[in-house]
Amino acid sequence: MEQREIMQRSVGILTEALEMRRRIRENPDADVTRNGAVAKLLEEMLPHIQLPADASVREVADIVTEKLGPAIVQITSALTHAFVQLAEIHDEGRTDVSSADVLRSISLHYETGGKR
Repeated sequence: MEQREIMQRSVGILTEALEMRRRIRENPDADVTRNGAVAKLLEEMLPHIQLPADASVREVADIVTEKLGPAIVQITSALTHAFVQLAEIHDEGRTDVSSADVLRSISLHYETGGKR
């Protein structure tokens, strides 16, 4: 999966969380369920790992780290990038742009092939 797609999906997850929070604030008794975007992203990004039956605990740890590490770094990087952009807008005290606007802007930037 390309970094562009990871970034867009991460923004989608944050947008979903923002919308759920808004709905709960408006109606604390609302039935707000996630659409599974986080689980789907992880399922698609994380490799399937086969472990030798006779692998030691240390070998298992090494294999898992080697296989999962790069994907976890990519996901974390995308979420961190979006968080930092949101935090910068907040810290600047900007009231002319909402969190949803910032997330939309990030998504559009990556949709058009932008890089960080």
